[in-house]
Amino acid sequence: LMSITITWHGHSCFSVSADGYSIVLDPYAPDSVPGLPPLSLSASQVLCSHGHSDHGYTDAVDLSARKQGSPFTVTVIQTFHDDQNGSLRGENRIHILEADGLRIAHLGDLGCTLEPGQMELLKDLDAIMIPVGGYYTIDAAQARALVEAVKPRIVIPMHYRSETFGYDVIGTLDEFTDLCDCVVEYAGNSIELNGEMLQQVAVLKLK
Repeated sequence: LMSITITWHGHSCFSVSADGYSIVLDPYAPDSVPGLPPLSLSASQVLCSHGHSDHGYTDAVDLSARKQGSPFTVTVIQTFHDDQNGSLRGENRIHILEADGLRIAHLGDLGCTLEPGQMELLKDLDAIMIPVGGYYTIDAAQARALVEAVKPRIVIPMHYRSETFGYDVIGTLDEFTDLCDCVVEYAGNSIELNGEMLQQVAVLKLK
C-alpha cells in the first residue's frame, strides 16, 4: 500500500517521508518557540515557507546522508504572511508535495485569504498541515472555513499554543478542534497516511 509518513516536531515543523526519501518543512531555531527543545533532524531535503527563525532554520537539519531521486513533486503557491499583501510580515510559501499518488500541503504561516485559483490547487488533498493559532496566521475560524472549502481528507493543525509550548499571543488547539467533527487524538507525533484513512482532524502529540 502506498503511504507517506508525516511526523510533527512541534510548531510548524514536520518531516514527510516516502520511499526512503524525507523532507523537513519549516524547522525552527533554538529558543525561537517557547517551550520547545532544539531540533536535530536528518533528511534528504528542507523546505521553508519563509525566512523567520521559527520556520527557516535549515541548520537544524543534517542533509549529509542526502538521497538522490526524490519521489516527491513539489508545487509552490506564493501567498502572504498577513492580510495586507505582505506589508506586515512578508511573503509565505505553501508547499504541495505529491508522491505515491498521495497529495499533501503544508500552508506555512498563511495569513491571508486565498485566491480562487490557489484554492483549486488545494482541492483533492490527502492531508493538509494548517496553522490555526491566529495573530501571526489565519485563526481557528479561518482555518475551519478553508478546510470546509477545500475538503482535505486529513487535517493536521499546527502553529498553536499548548500549556507547555507556543507563543502567548496565539490561540489554543481546542479553539480549532471545537469547530471540527471527527477529531482523532494520536498517542505519538507521527501518522502513516495512505489512501484508506477516513476523513478526520489528526491531533499529533509531541513525544
